[in-house]
Amino acid sequence: MHPQDLLEQYRRGDRDFSHSDLSGANLSGFNLRGANFTGANLTEANLSWAFLNQAILTGACLRRADLRSASFSGADLNHAILNGANLSKIDLRLAQLQQANLNWAILQEADMGGANLEFAKLDQVNLERAKLNSAQLKGAELMEANLRRANLAGANLDQANLREAQLDEANLREATLVGANLNEASLIGAYLRQANLTEADLHRVVLSSADLSEAILASADLSRANLAGAYLLKASFRKAHLLRADLQDVYLLRADLSEANLRGANLQRADLSGAYLSHTILSEADLSEAYLLQSHLIHTNLDGAQMTACCIHNWQIEHLDFSKVQCRYVYTQFNQIEKKPTDRFPDGREFEPGEFGRHYQSDRAAAIDLYFTEPVHWEGLMFTLAQVEAEEKALSLVIQAFETTDDSYLVKLVANQSVNAKQLTRRILQIYPEIKQRFLARRIEILGLLGILSPPPVPTVPTLSVNSSAAPPPAPIPERRTQLYQEVVRQIQHILVTQSPEQIVDSVQRLLDYLNREGISTEDIQRKVIGQAIVQRAKRDRGFREHLLQWKTSVPKSVWSSTVGQAVQIAIAVLKT
Repeated sequence: MHPQDLLEQYRRGDRDFSHSDLSGANLSGFNLRGANFTGANLTEANLSWAFLNQAILTGACLRRADLRSASFSGADLNHAILNGANLSKIDLRLAQLQQANLNWAILQEADMGGANLEFAKLDQVNLERAKLNSAQLKGAELMEANLRRANLAGANLDQANLREAQLDEANLREATLVGANLNEASLIGAYLRQANLTEADLHRVVLSSADLSEAILASADLSRANLAGAYLLKASFRKAHLLRADLQDVYLLRADLSEANLRGANLQRADLSGAYLSHTILSEADLSEAYLLQSHLIHTNLDGAQMTACCIHNWQIEHLDFSKVQCRYVYTQFNQIEKKPTDRFPDGREFEPGEFGRHYQSDRAAAIDLYFTEPVHWEGLMFTLAQVEAEEKALSLVIQAFETTDDSYLVKLVANQSVNAKQLTRRILQIYPEIKQRFLARRIEILGLLGILSPPPVPTVPTLSVNSSAAPPPAPIPERRTQLYQEVVRQIQHILVTQSPEQIVDSVQRLLDYLNREGISTEDIQRKVIGQAIVQRAKRDRGFREHLLQWKTSVPKSVWSSTVGQAVQIAIAVLKT
């Protein structure tokens, strides 16, 4: 068909040009809005600056066609053949391009915002500086595509093939790339804040200097990936594979690396402050000069890891084995003003072989559980632990947690070194009754030596179970009331930072009920202590926050009607504001 005949027919109102042969036709600048070119042959046609908004080109052949600066907004190009075509600066906003063939096409600075390109073929396509915000690219083939500085914010690239694609400085904010193939792709300086890369293949990907703050990379494969200098604040790498990945100088502040595999990874000078490293594999990893300020290392595998010059200020460690760690010295403090680690340890020398492990040992065998059938006499227990420590000069015992049930009281201890837990438990429970009685017999004298004014000897920890048939307890004298109140507040504060939401409600309610029976007001505890402590913990501990919000949906109404339940509800409301 001759271009002028086409134009004349269009002017007369004819819109159906399906299966027409317009190969090589010059349609530059034509206004063919809403025309139907289904199955038409437009091979090497000139459609530059043409206006085809809402046009139908399903299955049309536009191989090597010139569509520069054309407008195809809202057009239907499903199954169209556009390989080798020049679509630079084209307007394809909200266009339909499902399963279209755009291999080797030129789409520089094209506007494809909101376009549907699901399962489209875009291998080796040039999309530099293109606009693909909110575009649908699920399952699309983009192997070796050039997407440098492209805008893919909010785009759906789930299961897309981006193997060896160039995405340097691309904007992928909030984009979804679940299960996407980014093997050996380049994303230098890319912007991936809050992007979802769950189970994505990022083997040997280059993400140096990229921003992945709050991104989700759960179960993603980042083996041998280059993330040097990347910004990974609050990113989630749960169960991710980072074997031998380059993470030098990265910012992993408060990142979640639980159950991630970082075997042999390079984490020199990485900032892991506040990061979660529960059940993380860091064997043979290089953590030289890394920052572990307030990091959480629980059951972390550090076999063969290099930790020389790490800053470990306020780190939280549980069940760790440092026996195979390589470390010459560490820094135990951090100067917030000068932003540098301080207090080298050991000062003026290096650790002797095995000394670092002995000093910071916190393995599984060092956990001791003490079960009591009656309320714990804390003063008696403290002196019992002091007696045990005196018997073992290098031993140090710390109370980690306290839990109550209907018929028992559990005190959890942590030792500073490997111990025989069963033997030590027997020893503590064996001498505890005797030490308690000896202390009570001379309590006033002992407290006097310490400069503590004390009332006559009374139990210092409240009994949480009370026989309803027993006579009501006598009104406590003022000093004892103060002592009881302060002791219960300390217990509640400890419970609020160590136990799960369901345990908190039960344990704290028992303590409040006890104070009420003693005639001591709990209004300040309900109003200030409980809610504030829960809010602070939830802001600091993302895992606890998620557990709290999830638990809220399954709680019986009877729990919410309790005093503690109401305080928890207020705390949750504050977190959501």
